[in-house]
Amino acid sequence: MGAIFDTMVRFFRSDDWNFTQLQNEPILSMGVSGKNGKWRCFAKAREEQYQFVFYSVLETNTPENKRAAIAEFLTRANFGLVIGNFEMDYSDGEIRYKTSLDTEGDQLSDALIKNAVYTNIVMMDRYLPGIMAVIYGNASAFDAIRQVEG
Repeated sequence: MGAIFDTMVRFFRSDDWNFTQLQNEPILSMGVSGKNGKWRCFAKAREEQYQFVFYSVLETNTPENKRAAIAEFLTRANFGLVIGNFEMDYSDGEIRYKTSLDTEGDQLSDALIKNAVYTNIVMMDRYLPGIMAVIYGNASAFDAIRQVEG
């Protein structure tokens, strides 16, 4: 598939991840269990753009009537984040955390992948209780962020 994909596969194998490749696409899918819940992750090689992208995707989509509150929560969460960001698809309510690396002019390494992957997982796990509090507990975005960020 390409150098980025090969490096990506090598990293996840050497780090003992269980993953599957999506239908001859340069995408790996894997499940993650954090302290605060479970979700799916996707590692994607974008060879032509020299990019590696890693997503944590919640399996529960935000109900339409909670999307504005979740958008506010995610905006508050994103403020100050240095590596990665939260995203929500307003059309279906999908929430994900994205970290990415641009390797143009250099090579992707296991250390770079590790930093992107584990930062991503830690951030999703950290903010997951706040997301769930807004969706299911009727917490305001402001109160949920205060709880998460202390």
